[in-house]
Amino acid sequence: MTHEVKLNELTELLESASYPLSADAMRSQFDDVTLVYADGSEPLAAVLDRIGSDQFDSAEDAQTSIFNVVPVEGVGEPGQSEGEG
Repeated sequence: MTHEVKLNELTELLESASYPLSADAMRSQFDDVTLVYADGSEPLAAVLDRIGSDQFDSAEDAQTSIFNVVPVEGVGEPGQSEGEG
């Protein structure tokens, strides 16, 4: 059964793991997780495949690495800004 996780819920998920954690171990531990984007979804394993790291030292390290490879379109509405409005 697939476990769907929104990007704003990723921190809680990653904090449930023990670190340091290899990328392979993370794939195995979260093999049923699908990240839900603003415009679709993607298996977490596919996201991890795009990350160059072999190991994550903390949940924050893993989250930063994941956010760096998540498609920009998946984060919010096109043209949406959190800046001045």
